[in-house]
Amino acid sequence: METTNKTKITVEATVNSTIEKAWHMWNSPEHITKWCAASDDWHAPFAENDLKVGGKSTTTMAAKDGSFSFDFSWIYTTIKENELLEYVLEDGREVSVQFSKTANGIKVVEIFDPENENPPEFQQQGWQAILNNFKKHVEQN
Repeated sequence: METTNKTKITVEATVNSTIEKAWHMWNSPEHITKWCAASDDWHAPFAENDLKVGGKSTTTMAAKDGSFSFDFSWIYTTIKENELLEYVLEDGREVSVQFSKTANGIKVVEIFDPENENPPEFQQQGWQAILNNFKKHVEQN
């Protein structure tokens, strides 16, 4: 899955939360396993997060019926607590996750390099669905 010069994809959501709570739930494995899925028939049975520059993190994404799973792994390049995460995926794609306070809550913006196997619209929908699950999880807990 090598990348080419493609337009980055952006997804975002505003979460009714404090920035500290949103940051904690984004980065804590015990919470990641509860929200990191794009649809109800998938889940994240495993997550580890070495939250430091140079730290490697992995989330396992799996079909609930056991038919398929894969590890989603990355290395952090920038961490600004309660504000910014930047990392590089194993295939070399770059991701930025920004947290900012707004009048309506915490705005979370993810900007990422697309991969070459799926149409950009499909990738945007999948990442947005995961972000929507994050929003729901934070607001219900």
